[in-house]
Amino acid sequence: MESFSDLARERRSTRRFAPGELGQEEVVALLGAALQAPSSKNSRCWQFVAVDDEGLLQRLSRCKERGASFLADAALAVVVLADPLASDVWIEDASAAAMMLLLQAEDLGLGACWIQVRERFAPSGEPAGEYVREVLSIPLQLQVECIVAVGRKPDAACRPERELLWERVHLNGYGGSEDGGR
Repeated sequence: MESFSDLARERRSTRRFAPGELGQEEVVALLGAALQAPSSKNSRCWQFVAVDDEGLLQRLSRCKERGASFLADAALAVVVLADPLASDVWIEDASAAAMMLLLQAEDLGLGACWIQVRERFAPSGEPAGEYVREVLSIPLQLQVECIVAVGRKPDAACRPERELLWERVHLNGYGGSEDGGR
């Protein structure tokens, strides 16, 4: 990418992946970006489980009723965890780390997609976070925020221009009032 503006404009969620593994340098870059994410009071309450085992990817793809099946075809899953005892804003901290992963994937020319886990449910009715915890032996004190699926983009990736919803931006108060809401 030439600039951050290009990166922000080009990034899209990729739910179909071309075959192919990721190189060690790519995986290190992805995880390095996550480890550089900002966190409240520099708590760095997040942790990550990188998964490239096909069997585990298959199992993780069943963590939710819908919206996770494409994980089975990803080259890598990064499970984003956080410790609520280390930060009262662990959700925000984990989310910032996941976004860093998504942006780094795009910068590397890879496809990626956020799979929401927190507050979602497996087909059995079990919380999706508990399902993921069991599959990966995650300690009880850590919460699962999401999984970021990463892989090679398909050759014919269609990237239509994204409409910017400028009406959702407000200046000096909601509705753009001149007096700043006074």
